[in-house]
Amino acid sequence: MLSIREVVKEAFNTGLLTVEAEEQLRQLLKTKYDAKDFRAFMLLQHAVVSGSIRQESREPGIRQEPLAIAS
Repeated sequence: MLSIREVVKEAFNTGLLTVEAEEQLRQLLKTKYDAKDFRAFMLLQHAVVSGSIRQESREPGIRQEPLAIAS
């Protein structure tokens, strides 16, 4: 599994936080992580808020897949 720093690095390299990366971060934040990972996450948050990195899930025209309903 990737580390928080690796997910953040990819977002900075591409300028985009993908939906998949957001889900990876949610999962990783549920586990133990170190101060470097926390700092990387905070830098990512700041970059998204400031507009330096786009957040795919907030982009207009992104189609959200409907949830499958069990019958």
